[in-house]
Amino acid sequence: MVILRRTLTLLLVGVLILALGGCSLKQSEGKIPTRVISTLSDPKTFNTVTSQEVNPVFGFVEEGLITSDGDGNIQPALAESWEFADEGKRITFTLREGLRWSDGHPLTVDDVLFTYNDIYLNEAIPADFRDLLRIGPEGKLPTVKKIDERRVEFSIPEPFAPFLRYTGIGLMPKHKLEKAVKTKDGKGNPEFLSLWGVGTDPREIVVPGPFQLDRYLTGERVILKKNPYYWRKDDQGRSQPYIDRIAIQIVENQDTGLLQFRTGGLDSTAVAPSYYSLLKREEEERNFKIYNGGLALSSSFISFNLNTGIRNGKPLVDPVKAAWFNNPEFRKAIAYGIDRKKMLVNIYQGLGEPQYSYIPVQSPYYLSPEDGLPTYDYDLDRAKSLLQQAGFTYNGQNQLQDGSGNQVRFTLYTNAGNQIREAMGAQIKQDLAKLGIQVDFAPIAFNTLVQKLSETLEWDAYLLGFSGGGVEPHSSANVILSDGGLHTFNQKPRPGQAPLENREVRDWEREIDRIWIEASQEIDEAKRRDLYGQVQTILQEQLPFIFMINPLVFEAIRNRVQGVEFTALGGSTWNIYEQSLVE
Repeated sequence: MVILRRTLTLLLVGVLILALGGCSLKQSEGKIPTRVISTLSDPKTFNTVTSQEVNPVFGFVEEGLITSDGDGNIQPALAESWEFADEGKRITFTLREGLRWSDGHPLTVDDVLFTYNDIYLNEAIPADFRDLLRIGPEGKLPTVKKIDERRVEFSIPEPFAPFLRYTGIGLMPKHKLEKAVKTKDGKGNPEFLSLWGVGTDPREIVVPGPFQLDRYLTGERVILKKNPYYWRKDDQGRSQPYIDRIAIQIVENQDTGLLQFRTGGLDSTAVAPSYYSLLKREEEERNFKIYNGGLALSSSFISFNLNTGIRNGKPLVDPVKAAWFNNPEFRKAIAYGIDRKKMLVNIYQGLGEPQYSYIPVQSPYYLSPEDGLPTYDYDLDRAKSLLQQAGFTYNGQNQLQDGSGNQVRFTLYTNAGNQIREAMGAQIKQDLAKLGIQVDFAPIAFNTLVQKLSETLEWDAYLLGFSGGGVEPHSSANVILSDGGLHTFNQKPRPGQAPLENREVRDWEREIDRIWIEASQEIDEAKRRDLYGQVQTILQEQLPFIFMINPLVFEAIRNRVQGVEFTALGGSTWNIYEQSLVE
């Protein structure tokens, strides 16, 4: 599994990945050994470049020049080796011999050039990954050129600390996609943008990873089959992966997955805190093991829409609400008004810690509260005092209202079917009611929520998270930088969307941009830590994200799945190519 894919996309963690092996599914697939991965919603697209969701398909079908192991350490992938030159500003990769795409067509240096120059570095294509490749205050992009039939050179204009890590993006087949990239549709956009949607014949989708698409049944499952041309072999010369088929089952909710697992039809399930004690008692009897990966390398938070933009004459956010949301004292009051310790005990069963930063605690760049990171422990009196200082008052019914007498009321969205988030949202609604604030909590379909956040931009607040940046902070550049494609709290229009008037980038956003760019250029690790500490401090002072809980990551996996090396970063499938199924 290509772990680096997780560094590239909106980690709107509305997707719960479970590994399972339902009996009815096995019957429908005949005698082919199948491991099943499940998700709470249908995929929105099979185009890895334009996707803004956490799509479990991509981890099985993608491959880049390099990859990561379960702990984030860089490993060779399609490139067998690389060399640095010019003080790290040039990297020359040597591809493995005999590489092929899933359709048998040779995979060459020309595909590397096409992937970067024609797709990811092409401004006509809205690829969020491009934000991670921008270098320096001018946002310059690398150049990629062919040396010979097996070597390709990447050059950057100035030092860029995380450069090597970002060559792990999945390669794209030139022989299948070049025409769609160069041909314009009726709106003047590359046809590539609408290519490889969920209605595409899976046989048309060509990939370099260990698996390839076989079938997609809407509302039921995505079936992947072994890529017969995948390059990996074990020490005995046997082709990998060993598993012939993977099915990504679309389940209704987490309870459905738990029920199937407990009745013996599933190989594994992500262990929600409310399930932990029950499953722990059944571990030996039902022939499975609960793996503990430690604290998650993901975030959970609520975020307010700070966008002051106007589209087609209509504000994205009601101006009355926008005034509240853009008041930092209001956001701080919200932060003080949420009881995280209660949330940790009641919803997470104590299996985690309060969260204060987008950088995971495992990262050397994490700034802890002990080292000065601002925190907001539950304090109703402090919250009310901040609101009053900001001009809010209480009416006779103890309802909070602004200086113009408007009742403070807003809608908080999350993805339906995620019981942890639904429980968190219910508690936030109760907690903020104590401040006189009415929260209309609205779990909605994940794809509908993604559309609000990335297309219409019309929303009040959401409860979600970003996942998979790993230990390298720059992986979140497209979230943190003000022009980033996933800067959701103050999102700019994507290419092809109607423009915005009056969108304001605030001074603190620009200061984060400046520090962030400096950190990406800094090679001295101590100085990099200090710079990322400054970014974390500003974010906690301004609170575009109000962080909730950092949970422990558990997965219950039946013993028939062999070769699992479970980690918080890689989960149970990062080494899927060397796993096997034993009956």
